Amino acid sequence: MSYHQHISGTTYTFDSLVEVMAKATPLRSGDQLAGCAAESDAERAAASWVLADLPLTTFLEEQVVPYETDAVTRLILDSHDRSAFAPVAHLTVGGFRDWLLETAARPGGATTLTAVSAGLTPEMVAAVSKIMRNQDLIAVARALRVTSAFRTTLGLPGRIATRLQPNHPTDDPRGIAAATLDGLLMGCGDAVIGINPATDSPRATADLLFLLDDIRTRFDIPMQSCVLSHVTTTMELIERNVPVDLMFQSIAGTEGANTSFGVTIPMLLEANEATRSLQRGTVGDNVMYLETGQGSALSAGAHLGTGGKPVDQQTLETRAYAVARRLDPLLVNTVVGFIGPEYLYDGKQIIRAGLEDHFCGKLLGLPMGVDVCYTNHAEADQDDMDNLLTLLGVAGAAFVIAVPGADDVMLGYQSLSFHDALYVRQVLGLRPAPEFEAWLQTLGMADEHGRIVPVDAATSPLLALAATR
Repeated sequence: MSYHQHISGTTYTFDSLVEVMAKATPLRSGDQLAGCAAESDAERAAASWVLADLPLTTFLEEQVVPYETDAVTRLILDSHDRSAFAPVAHLTVGGFRDWLLETAARPGGATTLTAVSAGLTPEMVAAVSKIMRNQDLIAVARALRVTSAFRTTLGLPGRIATRLQPNHPTDDPRGIAAATLDGLLMGCGDAVIGINPATDSPRATADLLFLLDDIRTRFDIPMQSCVLSHVTTTMELIERNVPVDLMFQSIAGTEGANTSFGVTIPMLLEANEATRSLQRGTVGDNVMYLETGQGSALSAGAHLGTGGKPVDQQTLETRAYAVARRLDPLLVNTVVGFIGPEYLYDGKQIIRAGLEDHFCGKLLGLPMGVDVCYTNHAEADQDDMDNLLTLLGVAGAAFVIAVPGADDVMLGYQSLSFHDALYVRQVLGLRPAPEFEAWLQTLGMADEHGRIVPVDAATSPLLALAATR
């Protein structure tokens, strides 16, 4: 089906829903690379106008990626909850935007938003995000309530958690332990202590898992750990009785992109069940940690949709959240600026994408976090990351990622520091996860408001125990 819009004497024609979605997307370099971006601001406005007038039911009738050839599309449509969709089924995309903003502003609106979530497809959510301002994305995301739990409870109002990321270029246990201690002393690690291993060997992964579990038990920390190896590696380690808390995997929004990661949906479901069977959680049984990122399908050459047309990267990113939703995860985060300027060119594009991803994931019912990050060849700097971090704190992000000095020396990119996590909690009055906060208070590391306080090296039990290692 083709779509037309007349603006200022010019008629713009879009050959398909795929093209409307792509050309209505705010400018980003990845869509320009794929050849699907609007060629002018006027064309982008025309596509946005067309998109706003489309009924939400369009996305149940016309697929962006074909049902017959894509497992993610089949998952989306086969699991669609029409009863949950009913309250908004009569709306257009533009009407849905108005409904979201009105509902978010009402007392008790969070309950209504949660109830409709299961009835939304990723394409509906991606579509409405494209015609929303940044403040719209923040306002609706802040009103949403999505929680998950394992040894800590994440996503509660008034709180923001952190992934403590103590990566090391050679997986040196001493370097990892030192970075972990540094983060713990600044109140980080309540979402997860997660290591990106320098290799994917089962032996190296097992050594790191034993190290993190030893730290947890020695310090009696209410936390979960994860080594971000491939799902098949971690599955093998479960069979060898290695202490696995969470199962990690990168996922994407098309079957082809997931194949490039070496995973299928049945494989992920099996991994979820295997990890849950260990029953290592104390306050919940959400065991999956999933990462996504705009541009992953394009970088894998798996971004083509119906009619062989390129699908915009933000829509494909949102489709990844359908896979995540099926797995009932503890953590999901977009590594928003990690893939590079070929996909998100500068600070403005990274900030917009981070807000989109957070909004879309949360509206689809996910405990959504963001790796607030960029590569050194992008037109971005730490001031841009300060802005995005602050906006995400206002929007109610479940967690962010923090590394020593904001500089990941193993992966070679810039993220947030432990001090940045302290900043956002201080200026916005946010607290750590409640179980982790209670542990900090027990050790005298946090006050009654959850704020980190200086520790005395001579009396701190954490430092004293660390000195014996």
